[in-house]
Amino acid sequence: MENSEAATLVETALARLRRDILTGVVAPGSKLRIEELRASYGIGASPLREALSRLVSNRLVTTEGQKGFRVAPVSKKDHRDITDTRKLLECAALSDSLKNGDADWQAHVVACYERLDREHEILHQTSGASGEAWERANDEFHEALVSACQSFWVLNFRRIIYDQAGRYRRLFILEPTIKRRAHVEHGEMMRAAVARDVEKACRLADSHAERNYNFMVELFSD
Repeated sequence: MENSEAATLVETALARLRRDILTGVVAPGSKLRIEELRASYGIGASPLREALSRLVSNRLVTTEGQKGFRVAPVSKKDHRDITDTRKLLECAALSDSLKNGDADWQAHVVACYERLDREHEILHQTSGASGEAWERANDEFHEALVSACQSFWVLNFRRIIYDQAGRYRRLFILEPTIKRRAHVEHGEMMRAAVARDVEKACRLADSHAERNYNFMVELFSD
């Protein structure tokens, strides 16, 4: 197999595994058996193992010696740690982004918010049936806010922790007894960003992350 072909298969496996873990298709703590993944994805064992090893580095997947791979578990303690780390990285990224963002950046933030606003209305009208479109719009809005940040490493680590937080967010979106209404918060964050109010934007991002954590607490007994 050519190196370029092998690399493409690894990237394909990585993208599909990452998507299925983040969206909850594969449940936290589930065993990731190579033969089952081969049958499901139609991808060979070597690219799958490489993809799984990469996901271990982001702690979306865990491994124990020769026992194979599992989807990383979830817990209240882990979510607390993720939330606190997210606050630090989000504020760092927002601060730099708001200072460096130009007119195109501002227009992009507003456009992403308007799309999220439309998806919010659709989600409300369909009682959650269009959740995947809302999830994409939500991710795009949060990415737009920090997109003018000039630090590669801040954005890199923020992306990792944002994905981890997204796993938990997905859990309470799927939980019918939990009703989280974040749309007003998104509007406030957009307006603070457009006003280049770094202090307010960081404060709103902190409270946004903390509210997400508080809505998750009741799902855990540990």
